[in-house]
Amino acid sequence: MKTYLAQAGKVQKKWYEIDAAGHVLGRLSTQIANILRGKHRPEYTPHVDAGEFVVVVNAEKVRLTGRKWDGKRYYRHSGYPGGLKFQTAREVRNRYPERLIMAAVRNMLPNNRLGRQLLKKLKVYTGPEHPHTTQKPLKVEFTSYPTRIKIPGVGNA
Repeated sequence: MKTYLAQAGKVQKKWYEIDAAGHVLGRLSTQIANILRGKHRPEYTPHVDAGEFVVVVNAEKVRLTGRKWDGKRYYRHSGYPGGLKFQTAREVRNRYPERLIMAAVRNMLPNNRLGRQLLKKLKVYTGPEHPHTTQKPLKVEFTSYPTRIKIPGVGNA
């Protein structure tokens, strides 16, 4: 019996919509990263883009636990000496709320060409509306603690 390896061009891609309102950032991001990688599929292959498209709405309503709103910092560097700057999670949420989810998911994906390709399939929006209604995304629901997701059309254990 041979091991099945998915091929990038032959994998059927679906669209999923996730409402981030009231969910903890880290737990939400792990589930998004798993869907983007395709780990919820039986034909998961680590080196192939076998994942789905994910649309996240209500990014401004995501939660952080503890004192992370003021303690968690997002760093960037200008490239010049002394050019290290940072913003707290609260400042990032107030200005660009979608970047909280994008940064969390990006750090959970592989740091190579595949990871960059997977990140392009993540669409994050601040409000409840998004322009991807023509793709008819399936709504993903979070169930109990610890976070488990119920993906329509996939056998969830």
